[in-house]
Amino acid sequence: MSARRGWGEDGIFFEHTVPCRDGERHRHCQGRWRGVVSIGFGSDGRRIRRKVSGKSRAVVQDRLKKLHDDLESGVRARPNYTVRHAAEDWLNEGLVGRSAKTIKKNQNMIEPILKVIGARKLRELSAADVRQALSKMAAEYSSAAVTMGHLALKRAIRYAEANDLVSRNVATLVDTPKGQEGRPSKSLTVEQAVAVLAAAKTLPEMQLHPGLKDVRRPAVLMYAYIVLSLLAGLRTEEARALCWQHVNLDGVPPHVAVWRSVRLHGETKTERSRRTLALPRLAVDALRTLRETQEEERLLAGERWQDTGLVFATHLGAPLDAANIRKMFKRVCRLAEVGDSWTPRELRTSFVSLMSHHGVSIEEIARLVGHSSTRTTEVVYRRELRPVIRTGAEIMDEIFARG
Repeated sequence: MSARRGWGEDGIFFEHTVPCRDGERHRHCQGRWRGVVSIGFGSDGRRIRRKVSGKSRAVVQDRLKKLHDDLESGVRARPNYTVRHAAEDWLNEGLVGRSAKTIKKNQNMIEPILKVIGARKLRELSAADVRQALSKMAAEYSSAAVTMGHLALKRAIRYAEANDLVSRNVATLVDTPKGQEGRPSKSLTVEQAVAVLAAAKTLPEMQLHPGLKDVRRPAVLMYAYIVLSLLAGLRTEEARALCWQHVNLDGVPPHVAVWRSVRLHGETKTERSRRTLALPRLAVDALRTLRETQEEERLLAGERWQDTGLVFATHLGAPLDAANIRKMFKRVCRLAEVGDSWTPRELRTSFVSLMSHHGVSIEEIARLVGHSSTRTTEVVYRRELRPVIRTGAEIMDEIFARG
């Protein structure tokens, strides 16, 4: 009787699916070659084996050699551990503390890649596989989406690498291809901005609550939201998280403290995003009217009122959903006859455009919108920036005024 295989010893055999026809070399037999290596015993005393398979003995020998290399380097992935498994583990365990929105966004960005290479075994994944998947994604998605998808894949494999499930991160070896041209951001002209503000004031009433028949809630709400976003440059996530305790309409000057957002734990996008902004008169008037309307709603709602302290809230005081804001803003744009392809975030883009058009320096614009550097302002809003550098002309006019 042959001795049992010890730790690290290989065994290669042919597994038949029908009776054997060639007992010597199995050349004409139906089945598959199998390889097995023993790596010790588990806590239950049972032997732990790792297996590989192939169409020929030579293929199995090569795969056993690769398995030994993985074992020596500390890789302990299951034989059938795929790229999709790695992505799911990262999404479920590697993003602890991130918001559900962030996790969903990463899931959406990596899914087009997983459709191509998700079934591929992680330890067999090559740079060519990643390149192929990214190329296919680039044929349908914008460059920004391809970049986010590639980053998500790199982070998923890095998480697997940190857990000894793969020896190297091949996704880092591939350059991100250029995708399709995304929809460029737009900005309202002065005439369009005036039309949007006028339309928001006359927004038809929506039946948000039977008792609010005499309260023009949608018009008051959206007008204040649009005025604040357009005239102060707030992000949509900052406006929806704004509380009355951070609004001072009686100060000198009246101002708003942008210290929160709807992000996880209420954090703003960057440290520089925490800023206090003086309010234009139009914004002060709009917010006063909204506060009065909200007080009427509080009385009508009675015990159903949710005391969130939010400036922009539902008729019961609850937080506003981003989808509701987008829907109402599209209605306003249709009424203003500027088209319905606008999004609320483009109110902030319009703010940057209007500031730049009126000669405000890029440094000051960056401070107003809460960017961490002027580079962010230049890169993100490059289409809206129209700075005219006038210093040289003004000085030379002064020098040669009498020439």
